[in-house]
Amino acid sequence: MRNYRIGVHLSVLQWIVFMTASSVALPIVIGGIFHFSQDEVASLMQRTFFVVGISSMLQAVLGHRFPIVDGPAGSWVSVFIMMAGMAANQGQSPKEALQLLEGGLLLAGALLFALGIFGLFYKLLNLFTPLVTNTFLFLLSLQLSGVFLKGMFGLKEDQGSVDYGTILISLTVFGAVVFLNIKGKGWTRSYAVLLGIVGGWALQALAYGGVADTGSNPDAWIKLPDIGAWGIPELNPGMALTATLFTLILVSNLVAAISATQQAVPRKEPAGKDVYNRSSMIGGISHGLSALFSAIGIVPLPTTASFIRMTGQTRRMPFILACLALSAIAIVPSIVHFLAQLPTSVASAVSLATFVQMTGHSFQSLSRVVQTQRQLTILGIGMIIGIGFTLLAASPLPGLPVAMQYALGNGLLVATLLTMILERFWKNDPKAM
Repeated sequence: MRNYRIGVHLSVLQWIVFMTASSVALPIVIGGIFHFSQDEVASLMQRTFFVVGISSMLQAVLGHRFPIVDGPAGSWVSVFIMMAGMAANQGQSPKEALQLLEGGLLLAGALLFALGIFGLFYKLLNLFTPLVTNTFLFLLSLQLSGVFLKGMFGLKEDQGSVDYGTILISLTVFGAVVFLNIKGKGWTRSYAVLLGIVGGWALQALAYGGVADTGSNPDAWIKLPDIGAWGIPELNPGMALTATLFTLILVSNLVAAISATQQAVPRKEPAGKDVYNRSSMIGGISHGLSALFSAIGIVPLPTTASFIRMTGQTRRMPFILACLALSAIAIVPSIVHFLAQLPTSVASAVSLATFVQMTGHSFQSLSRVVQTQRQLTILGIGMIIGIGFTLLAASPLPGLPVAMQYALGNGLLVATLLTMILERFWKNDPKAM
């Protein structure tokens, strides 16, 4: 009994660490893009932790009912980056761009909720063939790999130099987590992520005498997350178009996360239409919470399946307890302040290590799916266009209407929609089979 309790406590702790690691890096990225102060970054992190815990718990209890972490969406981050660039080019203030993003989150959430409550979500599933879903997963890993590598190298928007000590530590953490996942036995493999976080943080502290803290110290024991920190949500035609099209990306993300996780978590029956419809409704609520608390869009993370495979954590109860613990932690400023000191390089290295599994799984699935010249051509078009627009989005798209700039500013969105259209309307040639 004692060993069982210890196992449960370690499982809960590891889930908390994984949720934290999944939620730490992107708020810091967004803070750098919009030039937030250290306190504003810490506040965004607090709000993110709170929404992540609530959203993940709602999905596990009322939605898809899998132990899938909801976290800041890398696909939404590209929209944030695009909005920051457009705001600078058009003379808008960062606050105006953030208010538009809040409006986009609300609209996407309303569409997701409507798809679920009216039972329409499941009817969209025939659009998400294995080729579409696995193309999305692969491009998602490519899109986020740049974010995490930048975090591992300790690069900031206003800093061109690199810290070779930080790079060495982050690469060591990345290699150690991957090694433990492949060669580790027993508890060392099960808790590879936890060991990577703790070991990397310790190495960083030893090498640099602790983690630099430039923010103010919290002056309250308990503090609820701020509501409407970015102001009242706004919406314009360009953001409305982006949010509407982006809802399909959110559907694809949800399908990919459930599909990947149900292969890692044993279940008697495969996920049916009720599972997807419930999950869509909760996803809508989660986006509403993200807008309310001025956070990055929260979505189920497909990388959770990789984490489950690495650790063997398939039970829901430790996961639910971890969700509650993370939401409780979020209202204690001193704990959030401490967790915010987790080096971005270490969190990024561990996150990137979990993407190794997801990328490999997408490769494996694509090798089984792509059997004809038609499928190979569709895959090639999707990859080229997706990667091309991802690179193009790093710079403005002058001369195009604002609505088109919004829509074309996300390579993942363009590639997924294009792959979906080609799969739908390019019919199979029986002679090519």
